[in-house]
Amino acid sequence: MTNTTASPQPVHLVRPSRPAEPRAVRWPREAVQSLFEQPFNDLLFQAQQVHRQHFDANEVQRSTLLSIKTGGCPEDCSYCPQSVHYDTGVEAGKLLDADEVRRAAQAAKEQGASRFCMGAAWRAPKDRDIEKVAELVRTVKDLGLEACCTLGMLTDTQARTLKDAGLDYYNHNLDTAPEAYGRIISTRDYQDRLDTLEHVRSAGLHVCSGGIVGMGETREERAGLIAQLANMEPYPESVPINHLVQVEGTPLHGLDPLDPLEFVRTIAVARITMPTARVRLSAGRQQMSEAVQALCFLAGANSIFYGDKLLTTGNPDWERDQRLFAKLGLRST
Repeated sequence: MTNTTASPQPVHLVRPSRPAEPRAVRWPREAVQSLFEQPFNDLLFQAQQVHRQHFDANEVQRSTLLSIKTGGCPEDCSYCPQSVHYDTGVEAGKLLDADEVRRAAQAAKEQGASRFCMGAAWRAPKDRDIEKVAELVRTVKDLGLEACCTLGMLTDTQARTLKDAGLDYYNHNLDTAPEAYGRIISTRDYQDRLDTLEHVRSAGLHVCSGGIVGMGETREERAGLIAQLANMEPYPESVPINHLVQVEGTPLHGLDPLDPLEFVRTIAVARITMPTARVRLSAGRQQMSEAVQALCFLAGANSIFYGDKLLTTGNPDWERDQRLFAKLGLRST
């Protein structure tokens, strides 16, 4: 059946760094890890059952992601080619203007996108930056698209400004499990991410938050990421699961790639633990075979980014996605 999401309520997040008020935990970490340990067929069967309870199993929501301000980020995220700490060939650019964004959003709409996402390589935008982005949000909304932004850390006031401009979703990924976070980034801590998500929820915005797998984490740490997301109150409306795209010049370049079936398991566990969320097959899809993508849709993925680029890394082109959707009998929504 079709998913209907109620208006978001203020969130109380699981915080590893401070004691939480006693409450029921929907998904203890051990239970999440037990899902990962199931036989593959059993796990996918359970995920497909949950998926069909809340969604049309053959519909996939399409989003397009545009980098509106590329490069020059002061953070040292080990996976990111936009960091000033690494020599990856990505040059810092200026914020795009409203006309450039309007053209890109119109093209995305004509190719079937229902949500237009804008990303900027900031650690934390200044208030004057937020005012400019608010104009871009209004531009996207004027075209009848949902609008999403990922701009780094936000204050509560900045989140409300974006909400007032018409923003629907704000993306701020947790990236990985709390205990693995320090291996990936040193210029902020996990609590910074949780605080931004609280500001987003309190402003009345929908939350888009997921993570990246294939960064050398263990299965237990993948379970820790999913448990952290699933125990948010409420859990995110959109959950992007990214497969690390290794970029030469970043510290994570050269890692042994994650087994594709382990990635499919992660999709399935996200679906089971967050049954009404849009689970998005995100970065890394260009490197996936059609068979692996099909398994991901079977495991409960029902949202994709499409277009030729995700910020600075490649993505399957529109015609390739059209062919895959036709083979699988999938429809856009």
